[in-house]
Amino acid sequence: MSTQAQRTCFAIATMLAVVAMTLTVRATACAQPASEMMAAHAVPSHTAAQGYVGFDRNDYPGDAALASLRKYFSFAGYWLTDPPGARSNGWTGKRALLLQQGFGFLVLANGKLDHQLKASRMPAAALGRADGAAAISAATREHFPPRTAIFLDQEEGGRLLPEQMAYVLAWTETVTTSGYRAGVYTSGQIVNEGAGQTITTVQDIREHIRAQHLHEVAMWVYQDACPPAPGCTLQPPPLSASGTPDADVWQYAQSPRRPEITGACAKTYAMDGNCYAGELKSLFLDVNVAASPDPSRGR
Repeated sequence: MSTQAQRTCFAIATMLAVVAMTLTVRATACAQPASEMMAAHAVPSHTAAQGYVGFDRNDYPGDAALASLRKYFSFAGYWLTDPPGARSNGWTGKRALLLQQGFGFLVLANGKLDHQLKASRMPAAALGRADGAAAISAATREHFPPRTAIFLDQEEGGRLLPEQMAYVLAWTETVTTSGYRAGVYTSGQIVNEGAGQTITTVQDIREHIRAQHLHEVAMWVYQDACPPAPGCTLQPPPLSASGTPDADVWQYAQSPRRPEITGACAKTYAMDGNCYAGELKSLFLDVNVAASPDPSRGR
C-alpha cells in the first residue's frame, strides 16, 4: 500500500472512531436519568474534605422550593418556636416534608435578648428554664428523636452580662437533662475588650460551663467577617477555619450581609446584600458548614 493510501485509510479510521465515540457519549447522556443530569449542574452539597453545606432562614421557604434547595444543601435550619421578630412559625409541621427530601436538620429555638430579660418579672434563670421546657415540648410535638441537638438562638455577642449568662445556662441545663442535647447559636467573632484582652461569646459560655461543672453544649457559631469567612459561596470553607475550636456548625454567610465586616467579600453577595442559591433568586438565606449532613441528629 502506498504512503498516500495509508494516510487516507488512517484518516478514515480516525473519523469513524470519533463518530463512534460521539454516538456512545450521546447514548449515555440519553440513558442518564433526568434527576442525575440536573444534579450534575448543581453545586455539590458537600465535599469530603470541607464538610456539608446547609441553609437557615427565619421564614419557611415553601413546600415547592424544597426540591430545588436540596440540590444545593444537605441540611436546613428548623425553628421550633417563632423566629426573632415573628408572631408565627412557618416551619411547624414541616419536618416530614424535609425528611422526604433527604434534608438533615439544625433545630433552633428563639432566645431572649437582654432588654427582654431585664423587663421580665421572672428571674433570668427561671425564664431560661421555662423557655427550655417550651423548646423541649415543641421538639417532642415535631417528633424529633431523643438526643436531637436543640440550639438556643443567642443573638447578642461579646462577653455576656450576668443575667444573659444565667438565662443561657439555665436553658442549656434544662434541655440537657430532658434527654435532648443542648446547643447554642452564638457569636464566634472576636471582640476587643481592651488592655490586650479579647473574647468571643463561645469562649465566654464555655468558660462558665467549665467553672460551674455543667454539661457541655454543642456550638453553632456565626462568624461572617471576611476573613475568615469567604462570603456568599456554596463551596464551603473548612469548619476549622471558623476560629472556634470544636465548633459543630459554622454560619459563614448571613442575609443581609453586614457591610462593616464583609467588605472584602462583598462581590460574592447579590446587589441587595443578600445571599441566594442558584436559581432561587427570591429566597435569601444564611449559609452554614458542618461536619455532618445532619448536625442536630434530628432524622
